Amino acid sequence: MSKHPNLVYVFADQLRLSSCGYSGDQKAKTPNIDRLAAESVDLCNAVSGHPVCAPYRATLFTGKYTTSTGMVINEIRMNPDHRCIAHELHDGGYETAYIGKWHLYANEWGNHEDSKNSYIPAGPDRLGFDDFFAAYNFHHEYYKPHAYYHLNSPEKIFFDKYEPDGQTDLAIEQLERLSKGEKPFALFLSLGTPHDPWVPENVPPEYLEKFKDVEFSLPPNYLPDNDPHADDWAKLSEKERAELTEWIRVYYAMTANLDDNIGRLMQAVDDLDLRENTIFVFTSDHGELFGAHGRRAKNIFYEEAVRVPFLIRWPGHIQPGTKCDACVNTVDLMPTLLSMLDLPCPKEVEGMDVSGPILGKGGQEPDGALMMGTGATADWRDGNEWRAFRTKQYTYAIFRSDRQELLFDNLSDPYQMHNLADDPSYQNVLEELQSRMKAHMDLVNDHFDACTYYRDHWTRDRLILKTATLHTDLKLD
Repeated sequence: MSKHPNLVYVFADQLRLSSCGYSGDQKAKTPNIDRLAAESVDLCNAVSGHPVCAPYRATLFTGKYTTSTGMVINEIRMNPDHRCIAHELHDGGYETAYIGKWHLYANEWGNHEDSKNSYIPAGPDRLGFDDFFAAYNFHHEYYKPHAYYHLNSPEKIFFDKYEPDGQTDLAIEQLERLSKGEKPFALFLSLGTPHDPWVPENVPPEYLEKFKDVEFSLPPNYLPDNDPHADDWAKLSEKERAELTEWIRVYYAMTANLDDNIGRLMQAVDDLDLRENTIFVFTSDHGELFGAHGRRAKNIFYEEAVRVPFLIRWPGHIQPGTKCDACVNTVDLMPTLLSMLDLPCPKEVEGMDVSGPILGKGGQEPDGALMMGTGATADWRDGNEWRAFRTKQYTYAIFRSDRQELLFDNLSDPYQMHNLADDPSYQNVLEELQSRMKAHMDLVNDHFDACTYYRDHWTRDRLILKTATLHTDLKLD
């Protein structure tokens, strides 16, 4: 057996913490995720540092903030000139396997399923995942003819079943193969659910049946008018507002299917005698709002979007069923995982190694999480940019367009319904969080630029360039 542990990193797409049973949701049907939580350390303050698909993945693989990767919106192509987690894994003797959604390659808005956009060719654009790679750039319809992946050619390989089931089959096949090898391995499984569209045709009927008699309601912080800071992806029409509770029903059905697949994967790890020497991670790239704060979608600092499940199981090293309340951010994941695998971390990484607190060994932890919104979800459009800083108690945020500030006490106001930014009794808290956020931004040369700054200075034809000009735009003073 290798002295280095294996890594299985599973991440869902758009699963918020609040829709998991172990977090207290009585309507969720997630017994396997709940069992994993009982066997793991729960990173109960983990956040998605940029709650949009592509920016999250760029940060996950590089350990750098969005303002350093340039992956400021979806549907632009990642610059491969970064030292990524898979490069370190390979140099450390690991074999890698990547399965599922990638979302870092296409450079066209729309036309997602054309092979020129969906196929990620072997080479530097796979960011070091040079072994088994069964992926697609992105799509969110989970049955044939939309459910497919590529290996090493533009030819699509179609699943003959619900896509998450097929992806989990592939992951189990890879576990069986990798378990017979001499090398330690790292398997990344990027599942597409429970991302919309939330229509009955996009989930197996037996899972929808589980929720047929469940009454879903609008969130307590639902607002009937659209947030004026929302981009077009986050706005709701009247027709969509009328469909929200049925969307939620499909979302929960998708999550129940996801849970079954997590259970199958956990069972495979046990059956292959891999449990004791495998770090098993389950998390999500970001959450979803369903009308909370007058918004449909992610790409915002509210708890429903940024709070994600984050469970780490490592028998013999982590006390099962414990919580780590460190403010772990996406940018911290690469250095933390590499430390746990006893591998070096590139010096240019901007996150913090939080393995000490996670393993119960103490040590330094972040004083909060810097979170970013750098534009409309997939469009070069100014006016939707924001920054936020979250601690164990508070969230501070500011919008670039009108400089509106928000401050929430997440412990006394978990639905973030009371903005304290103008409350004189919270002035000291406000100033302290302003100062902390500015210090983090200065450290990574984040000048709160407009979205189109990156279009004009960092990209050409939606390709992120290898070099970028210095920031000269608006600064936080």
